[in-house]
Amino acid sequence: MSTRVLIADDEALMRTALKIFIESADDMEVVGEASDGVAAVHLATELQPDVVLMDMQMPRMDGVEATKAVLAASPRTRVIAVTTFSSTSYVVPALRAGATAYLVKDTEPSALVAAVREALDGTCVLSPSVTSELVASIRETPEPSRPVTLSAVETLSERELDVVRLLGQGLSNSEIAAELHLSEATVKTHLGNVMAKWGVRDRVQTLIHAARAGIVRFD
Repeated sequence: MSTRVLIADDEALMRTALKIFIESADDMEVVGEASDGVAAVHLATELQPDVVLMDMQMPRMDGVEATKAVLAASPRTRVIAVTTFSSTSYVVPALRAGATAYLVKDTEPSALVAAVREALDGTCVLSPSVTSELVASIRETPEPSRPVTLSAVETLSERELDVVRLLGQGLSNSEIAAELHLSEATVKTHLGNVMAKWGVRDRVQTLIHAARAGIVRFD
């Protein structure tokens, strides 16, 4: 079955572009379009799409509130924030509202399609510029949890280190798989092993720990 996608954006040109990108994939279809947050919630409630591409700045109801309302009405739906801004003041509220991924609007069409596929698995996908700002912000904020020690880094295999380094470049699981000539399932296994070894729960925390350990850099 095709992945059913709802597009919510107040710019008609952007809705058209996103529709073209999504429908270029054989396994996806656009089932609805909304020009503001209220309409997005209404359509998501009615259509129960698999994924909503949600602009964060819309009239009547912004993307953050619309994301909360969509997930309340359709818990199985995944929301991907698609917006112009990469600063943490926009990213953090969107993720806290329940967005599975956060992409900036200059994202390549292939990366957008890949993000939709990964969102279905609950994978948090962030644009490289978003990842850099988010990790830099968190690194600058003191926290009580201990940083990764050298011994923890040394527990990673060479392949696991390769995966983490590519993750730090903003690559999705499918892109990492292509780069390393692995299957996506193998990449997910490597990431799962890294998270287990470091005691972290998601990709963002993995990147924070990798940055603190000097495995990746965000200059």
